[in-house]
Amino acid sequence: MRLPITPSEIAPRIATGAFILNSGLGKRRVDEETAAGLHGFAASTYPFLRNVPPATFAKVLSTAEISIGVALLTPFVPTAVAGAALTGFSAGLLGLYLRTPGMTKPGRSVAPTQEGLPISKDVWMLGIGIGLLTRGLIDRDGSTRTASVSLARSNRTATKRSARKSARAARRSGAGTAAGAAAAAARLREAVAA
Repeated sequence: MRLPITPSEIAPRIATGAFILNSGLGKRRVDEETAAGLHGFAASTYPFLRNVPPATFAKVLSTAEISIGVALLTPFVPTAVAGAALTGFSAGLLGLYLRTPGMTKPGRSVAPTQEGLPISKDVWMLGIGIGLLTRGLIDRDGSTRTASVSLARSNRTATKRSARKSARAARRSGAGTAAGAAAAAARLREAVAA
């Protein structure tokens, strides 16, 4: 049975999965003050969260982080699914960064202030998430065909075509001598063997 991930996806999935899983486990049993701080920070940017009690918010956030971390670390979870989860989660974090006053420098800048620096670093998770999602969607059929394989195949096809064309031209031009025919046949055999 073939896994739904490729070797190039292993490192980003391990790095982000371990990071997010650790973060979620750390929030599993937070005290009321920490839960209120997390909730207040998120609710100031996303007003619909004001109706959720802080303890519930912390538990849901912890569970979401653990789930996303486990999905990234589990090789049986398809890359597109893990990438979509990571992209959604990190987009929410970057929304906090961009919408919370004092996180970015004044004006229309996206550059972080000292307060915004810890959250702005989560842009790497968004990049990895988009990369995994793209990889998962492009490679839906499970093929691992690379550009070099495609190039080699098209080169062989072009060489065969060229050899056949040369043989036809030699026959039409009256160069139907035994030497000309032997040379054309040799080019054709060479093209087929490549």
